[in-house]
Amino acid sequence: MIMFPEDYLYILALRQCKNIGNTNLRKLIQTRGSAKAVWESTKKSLQNISGIGVASVRDIGNKELLLKAEKELQLCDKKAIRIISQHDSDYPKHLTNCEDAPVLLFCKGQINNQANPISIVGTRKLTAYGRQFIQDLLAELSGSNVATVSGLALGADTCVHEETLKHLLPTVAVMAQSLDKVYPASNKNLVRRILDNGGAMVSEYATFDGSSKEYFLQRNRIIAGLSPQLVVVETAYGGGSVTTVTAANNYNRDVYALPGKITDIYSQGCNHLIAANKAAAIVNVKSLIDSLNLAVQPELFPEEKPKIRLPADKKEHQKILDILDYEKPYTLDEIAEKTNILHHKLLPILLDLEIYGCIKCLSGRQYLRND
Repeated sequence: MIMFPEDYLYILALRQCKNIGNTNLRKLIQTRGSAKAVWESTKKSLQNISGIGVASVRDIGNKELLLKAEKELQLCDKKAIRIISQHDSDYPKHLTNCEDAPVLLFCKGQINNQANPISIVGTRKLTAYGRQFIQDLLAELSGSNVATVSGLALGADTCVHEETLKHLLPTVAVMAQSLDKVYPASNKNLVRRILDNGGAMVSEYATFDGSSKEYFLQRNRIIAGLSPQLVVVETAYGGGSVTTVTAANNYNRDVYALPGKITDIYSQGCNHLIAANKAAAIVNVKSLIDSLNLAVQPELFPEEKPKIRLPADKKEHQKILDILDYEKPYTLDEIAEKTNILHHKLLPILLDLEIYGCIKCLSGRQYLRND
C-alpha cells in the first residue's frame, strides 16, 4: 500500500478549483506554508495575496472536491501510480526550473535523475528519412548514460521509445491523460516494455481531469522541460512539435532540428524553425552528439593492442626493466650505476626497450617504465 503525504490530498483538491493553475497553486502554498493551510484559510484572507482574485478562491473548501481527491489517491494506490511533488528528491531535476511545472506529477516506473535526458519529438507521419535519423542517433548513443524523453504518440515518438529500448537505454513517456489508461491503445505493449526496462510514464493529469485536445499541447511543455536539450526530427508547419519548441525556447533549452528538402511537407516545419533561429540545424549525428555533450561510455571489453614480449635471452634488457619505475624517471647515469652496464652498451639496449614499448624516453635522457 502506498502511503501518500497528507498534503497531496489538499493539492489534488486545490487543482480542481477553477482559475488555480500551477503558478497560482504554487504561490498559494508558498504563502500559507502548505496546501492544507490554504484549504482551511478563509477566502477573504486568500484574496489579500497578490494575483489571487475572487474567481480563484471561489471553489476552495468545497467538500466534493476533497472527496474526489480521496478517490484519486485510492485509485493511484490500486494502480501502483506514484505521486511526486516538487519538494521530493526524485522530482525531475530539470523540470524544477520551469515556472509552470506541475506541482504534482503522476508516475509509473522510475525517473533516473543521474541519467542525461534528451527530449526527441516529431511528426506522427514519420518518413523513412526521419526514422533512419532516429535509428542512427540512438545507435550512436548506445552505451552512454542517456535517457530519452518523448510523448508515446504514433510516428516519431513511438520510434524514439522503440529504438531507445533496442539499445538498452531508459526512456520516459510523457502522457496527455491520466496513467490509468494508455493512449494510443496500440502502444500498451510498448509501455509494458518501457516500465520493465527502467523507464517511466509520467503525467500531470488525474482521472478527474478527463481528456482534452488542449492537454496534448500542455504535455509538450513537460517534454521540453524534462531535458536541457530538444531534438525535432520532422514536423510540418504548425505541427505539435512547434509548441514543444516554443516551450523549450522559453525555458532556454538547446533546440536542434533535422533539416530536409523544401518540397518535403514534414521537413518544412524544421526548415522554418532553423531559418527563424528557433533551432540549430543538425548537420550529422556525430556533430549533434558533440553539441549535446553526451559522452558515450567506453566499451565494456575494449580491444587491446597485443603486447610485445621480450625474448628470453634478453637478460640485460630485463635487468634494466627491473630497476626502472613507472612514475619516477631515471637518468642514463643512474641506470648505468644501478645495472653496472657501460654507457656504450646501455644506449642500444634502451633503444631496443623503447621500440618494444617497454619504456618511455623523456627529455634529458630520462627513462620511465611503460609496459
